Amino acid sequence: MRKQWETMTRNEFKNCKKIVVKIGSSSVTHKETGGADLIRLEKLVRELTDLHNAGHDVILVSSGAISVGVKAANIKDIYYDGKGKNENEGPDEKLKIKQACAAIGQARLMMIYQKLFAEYNQLTAQVLMTKRTVADDLNRFNAINTFDELMKLGVIPVVNENDTISTYEIEFGDNDTLSAIVAAITGADLLILLSDIDGIYTDDPNKNSEALFIPEIESLSEKIDGFAKDSTGSSVGTGGMSAKIRAAKIASGAGVEMVIANACDLGNIHRIINGDDIGTFIHASKEPDFFIGDFLSDD
Repeated sequence: MRKQWETMTRNEFKNCKKIVVKIGSSSVTHKETGGADLIRLEKLVRELTDLHNAGHDVILVSSGAISVGVKAANIKDIYYDGKGKNENEGPDEKLKIKQACAAIGQARLMMIYQKLFAEYNQLTAQVLMTKRTVADDLNRFNAINTFDELMKLGVIPVVNENDTISTYEIEFGDNDTLSAIVAAITGADLLILLSDIDGIYTDDPNKNSEALFIPEIESLSEKIDGFAKDSTGSSVGTGGMSAKIRAAKIASGAGVEMVIANACDLGNIHRIINGDDIGTFIHASKEPDFFIGDFLSDD
């Protein structure tokens, strides 16, 4: 077994014991309606269950609950991301609507995951987190214990931010950050961020046709920070490239290898594990003084 400060090559991904996979809202819902994309969810579950069958511990960090809730509640006069169409709607009202949609959607999305995993005789469980789950020492200790026990039981946990109770002060803000934090506190070997982009580019490829793809990053630097963009190609997602690079800093500092890849083909999951050149591979560079609390500030 490798030491935490020793980085991997792609060919060694198949030896990873614990793998965290994050998938964004745009990859599990229909763009036109916001409803759950059952075909893609079934493919995702099949990929993750097969990883587990191959001997890996797997944790899924899944977005999509709010989008599914908005569709189920038939809300059309307000954006659930806090950008109200109705000027009379204040931020408190928008937050309440977002939280209500999260409560509706989380139940629906988890029910779908339960049914799909059950088709493959795979146990799953729901874990909802806020920033306080990690910032508070006792809460973090209990969360780690829960994940450890779920792994022992052969469960694939489905993790999401607890948007039902989250406010601006205690929310992670995006599941890219959440997935990196989950990977860090659980001691994962590999974090796979599935998104609507192939990986990291020198500029936004949606706006600059000359942007260059970066297949591998050995160490994060200010130059890489300069490639970060706040935009995301989806109207339902919250994490742009800046969020992914922030996640990379958390993962790398904690000694977790990371790959950012396109979720258009969910078969990319097993291809990454098999060592194929898929996405941007960001090497781990474990920091001796790494402290998860440094990434929980409100800036």
